[in-house]
Amino acid sequence: MVFQRPVLLRRSALANILHALAIAGVPRRHRGERAREALRKVGLESLAGPPARVLSGGEQQRLALARAWALQPEIIFLDEPTASLDPGATHEIEKVILAMASADTKIVLVTHNLGQARRMGDEILFLHQGKIAERASAELFFKHPRSVEARQFLEGVLPW
Repeated sequence: MVFQRPVLLRRSALANILHALAIAGVPRRHRGERAREALRKVGLESLAGPPARVLSGGEQQRLALARAWALQPEIIFLDEPTASLDPGATHEIEKVILAMASADTKIVLVTHNLGQARRMGDEILFLHQGKIAERASAELFFKHPRSVEARQFLEGVLPW
């Protein structure tokens, strides 16, 4: 699980990943290589040494993604991973997420960003008042939403 606001330890970027690998029981001899590879995959290899908390918001989010990806999960849950990020940082995060998906990691992404859902979604589960109001392929959802709530949301008029 990667949250909207990444939870980072008061350690270097590399140490944040090493710690997660240790907790997950990855043998010590494999941790360093896996951690450095994870940083490389998200474009942070040059920032392995500085404290994680001095990284920019987008870099911190990429570090959180690297830490999760280093664990080689089958599925990753992402809670609005690009909220409050500028377009450049959002683009970088989306590239990482798409790379994760290409590496056969199932991605479950929560977003209110319709552009992001269009760019990245295969299947849309539209929630309204805590319940699934519609489930469809992204193409079908955005072209022909079936539920009234989905249509209203896409039109920007869904009352809360």
